[in-house]
Amino acid sequence: MLAKDILIDGFGRVREEVHAAVEGLGPDGLGARPGPDANSVAWLVWHLTRIQDDHVADAFGLDQVWLSQGWEKRLGLGLPRHDTGYGHTPAEVARVRVDDGALLTGYHDAVHEQTLGALRALTAGDLERVVDERWDPPVTLGVRLVSVLSDDLQHVGQAAYAGGLVRSADA
Repeated sequence: MLAKDILIDGFGRVREEVHAAVEGLGPDGLGARPGPDANSVAWLVWHLTRIQDDHVADAFGLDQVWLSQGWEKRLGLGLPRHDTGYGHTPAEVARVRVDDGALLTGYHDAVHEQTLGALRALTAGDLERVVDERWDPPVTLGVRLVSVLSDDLQHVGQAAYAGGLVRSADA
């Protein structure tokens, strides 16, 4: 198995879990927060997708799906164009409200497809390419992709937990 195949599998698992976390939740469930400083399912899925979109596009020299495919307008969150949610305050988290979970999964699916396209073209040597020199040591493409995958998995797990709390309260 090649490294790119492992990455493709990992991002595929994220996609599956995003769909599972969102499934069956209406606007109130998507926006519910376990506590006043906690994140909602909607925010978590939007944020993990924005980070993947931003970081993969940057690393591969692609346009962000958020902007190029109009997801910024479709979701209509009223946030700055390049906002990814990093460092959001509780008030900013509360602004991420989505009426239909299909918008979140649709955006995620579009980012997933762009990610897969980039990963399928990878060679082993590509993973050694430095994509960010602001760190010591500089960040390679391989490290960046594992970092994004790790962040995605953490946030989708949080979304599954938050969604589980909503579902158990409704039962």
